[in-house]
Amino acid sequence: MYILISILFTVNISCTTSVIPKLILGLSLDMNEVTLTGCLVQMFYTYFMAIFESGVILSMAMDRYVAICRPLRYNDIMSSRTLVYMAIIGGARGALLVSPMVISASNVQYCKSNIILNFVCENMGLLSLACGDISKQQVVGLLVRIFITILDSGLLLFSYSSILYTAMKIISGKARHKALHTCGTHLVVAMLMYTCALVSSVVYRMHSHVSYDVQNLFNAIYLMVPATLNPFIYGLGVKEIRLSMTRSWQRRTGIPARLQGTSAQQRHLVDVGGTTLVNPPQRTRRWIVNGPGK
Repeated sequence: MYILISILFTVNISCTTSVIPKLILGLSLDMNEVTLTGCLVQMFYTYFMAIFESGVILSMAMDRYVAICRPLRYNDIMSSRTLVYMAIIGGARGALLVSPMVISASNVQYCKSNIILNFVCENMGLLSLACGDISKQQVVGLLVRIFITILDSGLLLFSYSSILYTAMKIISGKARHKALHTCGTHLVVAMLMYTCALVSSVVYRMHSHVSYDVQNLFNAIYLMVPATLNPFIYGLGVKEIRLSMTRSWQRRTGIPARLQGTSAQQRHLVDVGGTTLVNPPQRTRRWIVNGPGK
């Protein structure tokens, strides 16, 4: 699970890195120029990372499914070899699905304005500058979005519904509440990502009814919001990662872990040769003396 989380964070950083630096340079230094080849490369990289991220989220859902529904076989199924196969399949799937979009866009003749009214090279934004019929290119892009959204969201729903069904049968109390909270949060984040991707694609095809600012807004939500939420949902939401960060913070600040949660009045610190000793306050005994006749 931790390997998958690290891969997810790496994908998020890579995807945002391909967009945000260019955006900042354009806003601050007016460096807005990009070649057609550079635009196609950015489009391929952005879409590839988005599809690969979807594959990583599917792998995480499978990991949770095996951990809860097949716990005795978890180490056999989710081995290092399985993770490598998942990464290879996710990369191959992304390349196969993105390549037709980029190749079809590269074969189009562009003779309109050379200004893309978008902060990132997006398929529909680039095709809006083309001459002639671009219906085939639009259909290819829409089919890829629909395929990824329907297939991956369907597999996610199946995985988490199976997890919830198993959790309701064999788990009770706090463990059930934790399973419901974890699965519900992960499912909401995944559905948000797929919904933003599909809505962004549909909004671009309604350019005559939707302003460019709205199109850029949905595109920014699709590219940046999931990458912003994932560290909180999949990082701080995991108890082990949260405890590890707490211990790291304690080592940096020099506060011993055993002193956390203890008030200043309850601890006496005595420095002896550079070593901090913790002396709890001594208890005072109350003596009850029963006199004669009591």
